[in-house]
Amino acid sequence: MRHGDKINNLGRTTAHRKALLSNLACQLIEHKRITTTLAKAKTLRTYVEPMITKSKKDTVNNRRLVFAKLQDKEAIKELFGVISDKVADRPGGYTRIIKLQPRVGDAADMAMIELVDFNTIYTKEAKATGAKKTRRSRGGSKATKAATASNEQAPVTEETPATPETPETPATEEQA
Repeated sequence: MRHGDKINNLGRTTAHRKALLSNLACQLIEHKRITTTLAKAKTLRTYVEPMITKSKKDTVNNRRLVFAKLQDKEAIKELFGVISDKVADRPGGYTRIIKLQPRVGDAADMAMIELVDFNTIYTKEAKATGAKKTRRSRGGSKATKAATASNEQAPVTEETPATPETPETPATEEQA
């Protein structure tokens, strides 16, 4: 029985698992979204979220604690710069795991893990800028049908020219 064994070992030794999670965390910080297996994504979430919480307070000690796990200066700069600014007001839950199709080769459960504040599809700003689209049934009310019919007919009559114009290019060729 595995009572109290909450660590998913991912079938690796301790050193291999630490290196794997460090590399996955660096790639997640750099690219803001990565695709991996579901088990690795769930383990990565518990690994990277405390680091993002530490990055909210930019102190030398916090940088050293995070660098001890990541070992990548560029990832540290990105984490304590861009990412910490975006997640400053968020109390937790910095990552999102989305399940994907199984992998073709071995049918492993795949997932995409991403930083929540960097996805423009789900943010409030993206929803506010886009026009509100609602699904309507095919049979609308009579008032809306009359309004759309009058709007469609008005521009058509204004755009139609009163006298048809003759093409000028054939006339110039005949004169020459």
